[in-house]
Amino acid sequence: MTQQADRIQTHPEVAAPDRTHRYARSVEMYARAQGSLAGGVSSNFRLGGDPGPLFFDRAQGAHLVDVDGNDYVDYVLGMGPSILGHAPKSVVAAVGEQLGRGQLFAGQTEHEVELAERFRDAVPCAELVRFGSSGTEMVQAALRLARAATGRPLIAKFEGHYHGWLDPILVSTQPPLSLAGPADAPTPWLPSAGQVASSVDEVLVLPWNDLAVLERALTGPGSERIAALICEPILCNTCVIPAEPGFLEAARALTTANGSLLIFDEVITGFRVGFGGAQARLGITPDLATFAKAMGSGFPIAALAGRRDLMLLTAGNVLHGGTYNANVSSVAAANATLAELAADGGAVYGRIERMGERLMDGLRSHADRLGVDLWVQGLGTAFNTTFGTGPFHDYRAYAASDLARQRRFLNALQDRGVRVTGRGTWFLSAAHEDADIERTLVAAGDALVAVS
Repeated sequence: MTQQADRIQTHPEVAAPDRTHRYARSVEMYARAQGSLAGGVSSNFRLGGDPGPLFFDRAQGAHLVDVDGNDYVDYVLGMGPSILGHAPKSVVAAVGEQLGRGQLFAGQTEHEVELAERFRDAVPCAELVRFGSSGTEMVQAALRLARAATGRPLIAKFEGHYHGWLDPILVSTQPPLSLAGPADAPTPWLPSAGQVASSVDEVLVLPWNDLAVLERALTGPGSERIAALICEPILCNTCVIPAEPGFLEAARALTTANGSLLIFDEVITGFRVGFGGAQARLGITPDLATFAKAMGSGFPIAALAGRRDLMLLTAGNVLHGGTYNANVSSVAAANATLAELAADGGAVYGRIERMGERLMDGLRSHADRLGVDLWVQGLGTAFNTTFGTGPFHDYRAYAASDLARQRRFLNALQDRGVRVTGRGTWFLSAAHEDADIERTLVAAGDALVAVS
């Protein structure tokens, strides 16, 4: 495969076209949207792009088509949820069968119990489960449970980790390095105007992969105030940075000794890096974990799973609610998705990993051949590309990489029919095929030449 990637130079089918014509309809739609949608979008994470936010018409498998008719090999996958590809037949059929039976009962269904049982059997920490509609929402539920269970106010988190957009935890997700403070004692930074300034008072920001600082935080003065330590067990929101050997094991031991809880935010990693999530893959069981994205193939559903004694607090004096929780369409989608992922002992994960690793190897081969400092790191199911000398071990190292060139590279890929997330994260799906990888590598070779 590497030899094949080395032979790829350019390909006429993916040469960059006239951008004015290529994106004309999207530009027109964006101008129209700004008259009725605030900023022309319904999520700030969809702002930006070049020549602007794109508008899409349809998607199938590993492909996405915009309103201008441009076809993309899609590695965004709805920001990760579409692990089976777009519009997977089994999920579409399951949801379609449910549509005529009603959508929202303000009550329970057998299918909801079935889904909870799937969770319990797959996820190591999942003695009990609650369902919701978004990862952001379930993180808030986890933090509330942690404070109720411990009687403590402080939440410890890591710089560069993202746990949703609500005030109490939207701290130091992507702080400007000039405002981030010392590396071993980060200054809490609020990214949004209108956030309650006191949000930082109950959040302790730590550097990722610094064991000495972690030990000091959980054993030193003030450690008795920590209710929980929350983290992405694999840092997918920033360069797909894994924990250093022994780091999460230490987090598990230190939180236990401290009397605080360990919370894994598996909104991205859950059912993506393996059927039981990162906790199953890494062999480390948290007290609580949040899930969303890949569990529902694009339907709005999320979960909080954890120890029985903690989760039972939601049946007591810890409030967790939601009108749309466990709506039947989303539950049907999640049951169908997890059934596909579990089939044949989770064989689909091996295929996704192989496709992703082939793509990663091909990108590295291009970089070597061209003498370009493209850095590729992560897993076959989710990896990141940027420019600089890796590997990157924490947020600050990644933030100091050549992000301007990364942006140009991603734009060049888009022009050549390959769509990647704006932060350089590539998600693979069960629908990606050999031809998609070949087409992507051809486009990537041309794109690297264009930005070098």
